[in-house]
Amino acid sequence: MTYLIDTARRVQLWKDTAGQDLIEYALMAGFVAVAAGAIMPGVATSISTIFSEVASVMTAATATS
Repeated sequence: MTYLIDTARRVQLWKDTAGQDLIEYALMAGFVAVAAGAIMPGVATSISTIFSEVASVMTAATATS
């Protein structure tokens, strides 16, 4: 019986799309930033600075949790 319950839970996890939109928007923002950096070299340094700041904040957040 527990096998059926475990299988049902796995199926529910595969169907769960709660965070999918957020990931898609983040990927699109990343692609736009890379394209903007490639087209406008002056913007590339600003984009690099922003990504560095985001990376440091995420690193700090994972270190505290």
